[in-house]
Amino acid sequence: MAKKEIPYKIYLEESEMPKEWYNVRADMKEKPAPLLNPGTLAPMKREELMGVFCEELVDQELDNDTRFIPIPDEIRNFYKMYRPSPLVRAYCLEERLDTPAKIYYKFEGNNTSGSHKLNSAIAQAYYAKKQGLKGVTTETGAGQWGTALSMACAYFQLDCKVYMVKVSYEQKPFRREVMRTYGASVTPSPSMETEVGRRILAEFPGTTGSLGCAISEAVEKAVSSEGYRYVLGSVLNQVLLHQSVIGLETKAALDKYGVKADMIIGCAGGGSNLGGLIGPFMGEKLRGEADYRIIAVEPASCPSFTRGRYAYDFCDTGMVCPLSKMYTLGSGFIPAPNHAGGLRYHGMSPVLSKLYDDGLMEARAVEQTKVFEAAEQFARVEGILPAPESAHAIKVAIDEAMKCKETGEEKTIVFGLTGTGYFDLVAYERFHDGKMDDYIPTDEELEKSLSKLPKVNG
Repeated sequence: MAKKEIPYKIYLEESEMPKEWYNVRADMKEKPAPLLNPGTLAPMKREELMGVFCEELVDQELDNDTRFIPIPDEIRNFYKMYRPSPLVRAYCLEERLDTPAKIYYKFEGNNTSGSHKLNSAIAQAYYAKKQGLKGVTTETGAGQWGTALSMACAYFQLDCKVYMVKVSYEQKPFRREVMRTYGASVTPSPSMETEVGRRILAEFPGTTGSLGCAISEAVEKAVSSEGYRYVLGSVLNQVLLHQSVIGLETKAALDKYGVKADMIIGCAGGGSNLGGLIGPFMGEKLRGEADYRIIAVEPASCPSFTRGRYAYDFCDTGMVCPLSKMYTLGSGFIPAPNHAGGLRYHGMSPVLSKLYDDGLMEARAVEQTKVFEAAEQFARVEGILPAPESAHAIKVAIDEAMKCKETGEEKTIVFGLTGTGYFDLVAYERFHDGKMDDYIPTDEELEKSLSKLPKVNG
């Protein structure tokens, strides 16, 4: 049988969209460590988590054994507005690099929110509506998650309260306005609205904020407001579950043309897009059915994997959330006000942290100016202006393709293009004007926050 010619864009049919989410934890021999109650240090119970999260989302968070979880029809119908998303063969980039490598990217920016975040936002909003809640609270870093959640809440007629990291609030006013257009209220974090926000501002006057700060404020607002729950756009098990549609579609598209990936590359902040992209491939690796080289790419300014510590830590700066065992820089770590976008969280998904600690994936930290050089190179040949987050994966994909050029190996590289960068033009402006630097925290700075990790055995 003749091999199919691979088109520039591989689209699945609507009927080929995933009907179930894939739960990679079911295939992990050793499960991620449980969340701990910060007061008792005992594993969090279902009833304790239900005071913060929606009931069905708590069940998904705690389910380490069910491999496939059905996607409700209401969510699948919403997905059909922008899914299946295309898997693109980067022929133009391959030609420009003059590499024997075959490069593919899964493009998640073909929706108004401009990123993959909508995959989980609509699921979490659906479960909140199903539970009869009035609304939800959340944090957002670069703004993609807040934008996606505001869209999802508008669809289900839920109130949406967003705490946006202050530096992004100031750098990205247009993303803020998209959220407001969809009916969300947006507050720069840390703020004077919450007790924890006031405490952080007192301790760190003039701080530009962090995701950890914004999480603390959003959680406090949720638990103190009747009929509200907190939702999160990354890190949590439930979010990686929802984002598995990315990897399921990617694998189905590759299988359709008989393509076997050698390496899968994704940017890593909290872990939502990376976990979603690699999930089904990692499942094959865990089951011994296939092997892949999996690379997580993070900013050198916030190097959770490459310079962090695998330990229990608070998920938030205000220390009001449960403790999670993850690769962390310490919940008090506040990264430089750079343009790494949503990759500024102090920790990493417990699932990805466990996989990384078990040696099942690699991690690489890259400098900011190098990331934007790669973004510009990609934009000029592939015609898409990438988000700064995505450009971290692009940088390493180009590096690996150039290694193939040196060795003559015909590796197949797949990376995640999480979204577009049209709301990130302030960052591009600073890069083009030569005003962008490559701030990298010193060992002393990291040790200052790591020294304050909670004392937990395990």
